[in-house]
Amino acid sequence: MITHKLTVAYTEASQLSQLEDEDIKLLKEAWEACDSAYAPYSQFHVGAAVRLANDLIFKGNNQENAAYPSGICAERVAVFSASATNPGVQIKTIAVVAKTKIFNLAVPVTPCGACRQVIAEYETLAGKPIRIILQGNSEKIWIIDGIANLLPLMFHGGDLKK
Repeated sequence: MITHKLTVAYTEASQLSQLEDEDIKLLKEAWEACDSAYAPYSQFHVGAAVRLANDLIFKGNNQENAAYPSGICAERVAVFSASATNPGVQIKTIAVVAKTKIFNLAVPVTPCGACRQVIAEYETLAGKPIRIILQGNSEKIWIIDGIANLLPLMFHGGDLKK
């Protein structure tokens, strides 16, 4: 047997001012979306903003439902909205933010497995990595270049073909 080791890479910024203006704007859009999330059950508000290659920005937020599986995450709302209205346009960057009054988010929140797989699908379609910017209640910001750093050994649609 052979043991393999995977490593992931991300950049950490300690404050917003360390980012490029384009990324600051995207984070602000994500925070705006977060403020209007529908999260009456968990009180966990998540916002996402997607920047496309044509520089259009699409926002999404989590939408809960009393029947929990019927809700949807902010990341998928934003990605699906962008794709539905701009089919075939590459996603350059996605910013995801979260807040709750119940506890402190000392580190940035990361997308759930389903959202990671959706981001992987669109990254594969584009043939280029999608930058992912994450922030929670603190000033700390994580920047990830490509979904493989969040979803190593991901499932690809090509795996369904012979």
